[in-house]
Amino acid sequence: MPTLGYPTLDQLRVFLAVAQAGSFSAAARALNRRQSVISYTVANLEEQLGGVPLFDRSRRLPVLTEAGVAVLAEARKVAAAADALRARAKGMLQGLEAEVALAVDVMLPTDHLVRVLSAFREAFPTVGLRLYTESLGSVARLVLDGTCMIGVTGPRMVEIGSLVTRPLNAVTMVPVAAPGHPLARPGGPIPREELQHHIQLVLTDRSELTKGHDFAVLSPQTWRLADLGAKHALLVGGLGWGNMPEHAVRPDIAAGRLTHLRIADLPDHSYGFSAIHRADAPPGPAGQWLLERLADFT
Repeated sequence: MPTLGYPTLDQLRVFLAVAQAGSFSAAARALNRRQSVISYTVANLEEQLGGVPLFDRSRRLPVLTEAGVAVLAEARKVAAAADALRARAKGMLQGLEAEVALAVDVMLPTDHLVRVLSAFREAFPTVGLRLYTESLGSVARLVLDGTCMIGVTGPRMVEIGSLVTRPLNAVTMVPVAAPGHPLARPGGPIPREELQHHIQLVLTDRSELTKGHDFAVLSPQTWRLADLGAKHALLVGGLGWGNMPEHAVRPDIAAGRLTHLRIADLPDHSYGFSAIHRADAPPGPAGQWLLERLADFT
C-alpha cells in the first residue's frame, strides 16, 4: 500500500488555484509564482496522497481526474476552515468575541429577534452565538451567573446593583380568553371582581429573583406556567384567561381563536424591556452591536 503523507495548506491552495484557473501557467500568474514552482507543488501534493494523479496531463490543458474531483471538494473545505480560523483569530486580536451568549425575555417580539440575528450573522460571521429564551428574573439570573454575556429582560422586579441596565422599548399586554370562555361573552366592560371567579393563567419564573412577587395577577385562582407557548395553547383551549403580548395574539384575535377582554378600570398595560450586562464584564463589539439592534423595535 502506498505511503500517505500530510498535505500542506499551501499545496492545497496551489491545487485549488490550478483547478480554478484551468492551467498551471494561469495559476502561476494568479499566485505570482513561477510555473515550475506550481507544477512541483502539485506533484508533491500527489505524492503526499500516495501517488494519486489529480490532473490528466496528457492534454493541452490539465483536466481533473476522478480522484482530483474528489480531492477538490475536500481541499475547498480545508481552505475554508483555515480562512475561518484565521478570521476568528484576527477578530479576537481586535477584541472581537469568539462567541456571544444572549438571554432574551420570552415577551420580546420573535420577528424582531430573527431580523436582528440574521443581520448579526452577516455582520459577524466568525462569532458564535448561544441564545436562551427565558421569562421574568431568569434572564437576569443567566447574566448574573455568567452563563450569558448580555440579556434583554422584562420589567425590573428587583434592584441588582451588579448589573448595568439600559431601558429599551415596551410591548403592549392584553387580557385574552377563548371565545367560549365565560369572560368572553358579549356586553360591556367586565367588572374586575368577576375575574376572581375564573382561573388566570400566569407566567411564572424559573429563578428565585422574583419569588413571592406577582405581576398583573387579579384572580386568587391561578395556574402557573413557565412557558409562554404552553400558556398560549391553554388560552386557546379555553382553560383560563390571561395577559399576553399583543403582537403574539394579534393573529388569534383576528381569526377568532381568542377574544380581547375589556376589563373595567383596567387599561391594557405595557411590558418594558431593559438591556443588561454585568458591570465587571462589559460586552465586546459583537455583544454591544446586538444590544443596540435589539433595542430598536416598536
